[in-house]
Amino acid sequence: MIEYENLIKVNQKFRDELLESFKTVLDSGWFILGKNVTEFENDFAKYVGTKSCVGVGSGLDALTLSVKSLNLEKGSEILVPSNTYIATILAIIHCNLKPVLVEPDINTYNIDPDKIEEKINSNTKAILVVHLYGKSCDMDPIINMANKNDLKIIEDCAQSHGAKYKNKVTGSFGDMAAFSFYPTKNLGAFGDAGCVTTNNESYTQILKQLRNYGSNIKYQNELAGFNSRMDEIQAALLKIKLKHLDDINSHKRNLAKIYFEDLKDDFIKPVIDKDYYDIYHIYCIRHPKRNELKDYLLKNEIKTEIHYPIPPYKQNATKGFWESETFPVSDEIHNTILSLPISYGHTKDDIYKVIEVMNKF
Repeated sequence: MIEYENLIKVNQKFRDELLESFKTVLDSGWFILGKNVTEFENDFAKYVGTKSCVGVGSGLDALTLSVKSLNLEKGSEILVPSNTYIATILAIIHCNLKPVLVEPDINTYNIDPDKIEEKINSNTKAILVVHLYGKSCDMDPIINMANKNDLKIIEDCAQSHGAKYKNKVTGSFGDMAAFSFYPTKNLGAFGDAGCVTTNNESYTQILKQLRNYGSNIKYQNELAGFNSRMDEIQAALLKIKLKHLDDINSHKRNLAKIYFEDLKDDFIKPVIDKDYYDIYHIYCIRHPKRNELKDYLLKNEIKTEIHYPIPPYKQNATKGFWESETFPVSDEIHNTILSLPISYGHTKDDIYKVIEVMNKF
């Protein structure tokens, strides 16, 4: 069986380093907001190319605290792609703001810059871009649009650790950028963890307060904050894996190259462009008989995933937000997309086997 993901194989390559790091934290007796969190924050900010990084408890928290830091008036609107993962939408809703859906580009699966301006009105205050599947959004026109309309930009980088647009790393374009370190990410933790990167010192201080009950000084609470602190163990282990992130991304890019070269054109593959350095957190294809293809692969001992089967506007959790709107591009993507094995734990032979089976479909 070729698994879609096997985290034992992924982390086996760093096992000795990880165990030694874990023992150091265990023996220190310090588990919350210590030197490991500070060191990881510094290392990750340097990697992304921002002035600061604030470690938090999860990717959703990273998004929520980023939106919260904007301190927008209740009911303000934030533009967001219609095919994103539900977490991006929930962060906006949790802050009592209105998510306004913008259709994606059918080729890149990222928010379509040409469709943004028509959704902007006097209530629009920000654009929440999502670098989906490991490909950066087309940032130049988005930044121009934001500047023209005095909008903030938050990046959702949950799937784009190390992805680049015109040689600049995602997470360094917007006012803030939210990262998830969920275990299956290219930079995956060993539980939930996340962070926010920014070049704005004011946002840095607000984020540090919000993650810690709204407090900078113990028992003094300036804001109505949260308990969302990256713990020392996750930070220490992420420090180890960060050193290997470029190798992880390179490995996945090499596996993607095999798919591009040998997989039949019956399957709609991701687009490639010289301005983009894609890191293939997810390698997805589209096919009109997606469900049959998924079943066929499973019968041939190949596991796949669907990212994502239900668009956000059709979820029970979002009922009432978009009652009369339709999103046909999003629907097309959600109905036809299939994620293929492309893990750091996979070998080239695994990918050749997947291709051999798929080309017979």
